Amino acid sequence: METPLVTQGIIAQFAEEAAFLRHLRTSTVGAPHFSLDDLVKLDERIDAHIDGLRVAGDAGWEMCRKSLSGETPEFYFSPAVLAFESGIADRIQDVLDAIAEDPNKARALISALGWLPPAQAEPHINNLLSSESPFQRYLGIAASAIHRRDPGHLLGKTVDDGFPILRARSLRAYGELGRSRELNSCILRGAFADDDDEIRFSAAWSATLAGNKEAVEVLKSFVPKNSLHKEKALNTALRRMEAAAAFTWQRHLADSPDTLRLAIISAGTIGDPVLVPWLIEQMNTPALARVAGEAFTMITGVDLESEEMRGVRPEGFTSGPTDIPGDDNVAMDPDDDLPWPKADAVLHWWGRSKGAFPSGTRHLLGMPITAGSLRNILRSGRQRQRAAAALELAIQEPERPLFDVRAPGLRQMEVLRMKEQG
Repeated sequence: METPLVTQGIIAQFAEEAAFLRHLRTSTVGAPHFSLDDLVKLDERIDAHIDGLRVAGDAGWEMCRKSLSGETPEFYFSPAVLAFESGIADRIQDVLDAIAEDPNKARALISALGWLPPAQAEPHINNLLSSESPFQRYLGIAASAIHRRDPGHLLGKTVDDGFPILRARSLRAYGELGRSRELNSCILRGAFADDDDEIRFSAAWSATLAGNKEAVEVLKSFVPKNSLHKEKALNTALRRMEAAAAFTWQRHLADSPDTLRLAIISAGTIGDPVLVPWLIEQMNTPALARVAGEAFTMITGVDLESEEMRGVRPEGFTSGPTDIPGDDNVAMDPDDDLPWPKADAVLHWWGRSKGAFPSGTRHLLGMPITAGSLRNILRSGRQRQRAAAALELAIQEPERPLFDVRAPGLRQMEVLRMKEQG
């Protein structure tokens, strides 16, 4: 019996909204204004639309299956959730066939496995890990890592695999799973010399968590490049460097207009209050004001959204795409979600408050960095702040898995609750 057209329309809306919200989650999960509570609310909206497809039964699956012919990765998320959740082999195979070896579409499948409860995802992850296809083993390693489920001795095999994407993901998993100290010199030597940037970066990132000095230098090599990894490399390397070396590198970055923005981010990462006056100076340059404000908050914890601290967009200042004919700038404004600081008010506040921030002590959100303060930030900070806290904790405790601030929000809350009780 045919599904009524009105029902078909509703089902199509469920599919489209789930894809849109998934796309929104991908961009906001690392946003400076998004909190764990915000993430939980967004996750509930996504799950409500997936539930609509779930309740629609075969008609819901058929709508999802049709979307597997498209090129938009977000439309692969809901079909993958429903297929793996159902355990129906034909549906799972439909998803795997549609994704083939497309890494962008594969991220939706990996995310879908991460969305499922661990017990429900585990048999599917095991099937992928035992596949003869190296790409499917890559999917399995990635899904294991985002669930913080250790694949055991298998990781030691995939880290030497000749399939680049599998090798790179395995190297990264060592750091995420708290096994970075197991990366021996033989593995690292080969990875650091590899021509594949993903392999070199993944190896260096994981080994840096364990304090490998050579890995820090490899990470630093990614920063001057126009690389997707440059900010992650910067934030990880700085946290493992001696204070004097970190300050020297920050000053070097500040010497060039091309890397001044990175120098500002570096100041927030270093976290020493001695850098605050310099950051306040940068707030007087419109193109740098908001990122300088974020770095200032990273150190002091001051909320620049407050009425007395919040400034306004300078008249005539433009950033990101515009409607001006002939304007070829299509890059999005990286600071769009950051507040404009009122530099004179910030300077006044610092003048009366700086005594509470001893120089030479690293701070994050106004507190000296300790395991206790970092766990508080994981509970109450914004997403970028929470990611910084998770990374600091992983460096302090490299044998523990990296806390995943991108995981489903309710699952994160449960993990944090268990840590409080334990």
